Amino acid sequence: MRYELYYWPGLPGRGEFVRLALAEAGADWVDIGNDGDAGGVDAVEKGLEDDDRPSFAPPYLRAGTVTVGQVAAILQFLGPRLGLVAKDEADALWTHQLQLTIADLVAESHDVHHPVGIGAYYEDQKAEARRRAKEFREERIPKFLGYFERVLAKNPHGPQHLVGARLSYADLSLFQVVDGLRYAFPKTMQALAPKIPHVLALAEAVAARPNIKAYLDSERRLPYDESGIFRHYPELED
Repeated sequence: MRYELYYWPGLPGRGEFVRLALAEAGADWVDIGNDGDAGGVDAVEKGLEDDDRPSFAPPYLRAGTVTVGQVAAILQFLGPRLGLVAKDEADALWTHQLQLTIADLVAESHDVHHPVGIGAYYEDQKAEARRRAKEFREERIPKFLGYFERVLAKNPHGPQHLVGARLSYADLSLFQVVDGLRYAFPKTMQALAPKIPHVLALAEAVAARPNIKAYLDSERRLPYDESGIFRHYPELED
C-alpha cells in the first residue's frame, strides 16, 4: 500500500502528526504538498473538491480507494495498519481518546497567535495574543502536559508509553507537541520541565528511535516558522 498525504506545502502543521506515524512504520508514502513533483498546492486543493466525501481541510490521506481527513481519524485508520495501536479494543479506544486530547492542545496552541480570527494577520491581533498567551503559558500548557504526565505515571506497564507496553501513534503525537511547544515557548517549557519528567523522557525516546531519527534528520522534516501552528514570538513569553 502506498499512502498519499495531502497537506499545505512548506508547513509542518497538523500534517506532521501523520508524517511521524508513516515514518516510524517505514511506510511507502508520498507527501503531495512537498515531495518534488507530487502536485503541490494545486493537487491539495483539487482533492478537496474532487472527493465524493471531501475533507473539510488538509491534512487528508488517500489509501487506495479510501480517503480520510482529520488527524485523529487518519491516525485511527493508520494505527492498526502500521502496527501503531493495540489490538485490544479498550486500549485502541483509549489511544484515540488521548489523540483527541492532543488535538485540543494543538488547537489552543494555534489560537494563541490568532485569538481574534484565523483570517486576520497576527500583527493585527498582537494585544489580544499577549493576553491569550499568558493564560496559555501559565494555565493551559501545565494542565495539558500535567495530564499526560499523570497518564504516563498511571500506566501499569511503566511510564515509557501512554498506552500499554509499546509505542503507539499517541506517543508520536505527544513528541510532536512537546517539540513544537519547545520551539514556540522555550522559556515556559524549560521552567515546566521538572514537573513533567515522564513526558520529556518519552519525547526524547521517540526522537531517538531509528526511523524517527532518520526522518528528523532528513529533508522531509519541515522546519518550524511563523506561518504554522507552533510559532515563536518572543513577546508572547514576556
